Amino acid sequence: MLVSDFDFHLPEDRIALRPMSPRDRAKMLVVRPDADFEDRIVADLPAFLRPGDALVVNDTRVIPARLDGVRRRASGEGARIEALLMKREAGDVWRALARPGKRLAVGDRIRFGEGEGNACLLGSLDATVEEKFDGGEILLRFDLSGPDLDIAIATAGRMPLPPYIAGKRAADQKDVADYQTMYAERDGAVAAPTAGLHFTPRLLAALDKSGVSRHVVTLHVGGGTFLPMKVEDTRDHRMHPEWGEVSAKAAQALNETRANGGRIIAVGTTSLRLLESAATEDGTIRAFAGETDIFITPGYRFRAADLLMTNFHLPKSTLFMLVCAFAGTGRMKSAYQHAIHHNYRFYSYGDSSLLHRA
Repeated sequence: MLVSDFDFHLPEDRIALRPMSPRDRAKMLVVRPDADFEDRIVADLPAFLRPGDALVVNDTRVIPARLDGVRRRASGEGARIEALLMKREAGDVWRALARPGKRLAVGDRIRFGEGEGNACLLGSLDATVEEKFDGGEILLRFDLSGPDLDIAIATAGRMPLPPYIAGKRAADQKDVADYQTMYAERDGAVAAPTAGLHFTPRLLAALDKSGVSRHVVTLHVGGGTFLPMKVEDTRDHRMHPEWGEVSAKAAQALNETRANGGRIIAVGTTSLRLLESAATEDGTIRAFAGETDIFITPGYRFRAADLLMTNFHLPKSTLFMLVCAFAGTGRMKSAYQHAIHHNYRFYSYGDSSLLHRA
């Protein structure tokens, strides 16, 4: 398939720069294979689920992975550098996307977090460029490691808003809470699992009351989610690996849900990709811990999830391809045109959809 087959026109004013408040008041487009589109809000979600169904959420927590720094060479201070941490490779090593990457060379030293109001070195963080790759990607070896490095990144970093938001406004203190799900627990993501941003204590209480169980998995969303596809044919694309875990307890509970006639509802493409990575050919979900680079396009046979709750995605993106695979390409193209016509808000801070599997 061609990447261009998944293109569509999205007006700039449909890109949400702030989330809806309260979060569960965002719109939710219900997409079934054999019924008209239904315009609802996220707070209505319990009405579309049944007692015995299981909701699967991703508890990854976004770290402040955008770092501002200055290149340092023996000849004096050099260019200002922005680095988006993408994937941890070792206790002291991160793969990052650097801008402007062309100004860096292997062996360069970068000091992050030093600026006005930070006269001492308490908030600074030093790293060495170990390798350079295509597209501005670099390998950074920090002077700190493990928990000490985590604390330093938390001090020096900024929330890594997606480029379609960051290009229009700077991250601020509101984003510290807004760009995090209410059930985020495990540090490691550099992008939010955005379908989960819609949940509120009120909505979770309503789901509990309706007899819908909730199960937690972890997929640390990597920086590759921000990168455009650079190939023409989908067969030539390779996903960036991301680390995930499905516990034995969660796997057993989800298998029991299926055995008892309940449905599995994945909250977000991250939860869905992880469940599919953990599922066997017959749909049994196994315990899983490791990296996944699963790339789902139309023609894929889903094994683990019956419904998918997800936001509206970028044209020509791997995530739009995934929802087309899940609910049908023609159906999703029509759904997106419906959403645009009815003023749905798109992307990370935008509205939601509830997709039934085709």
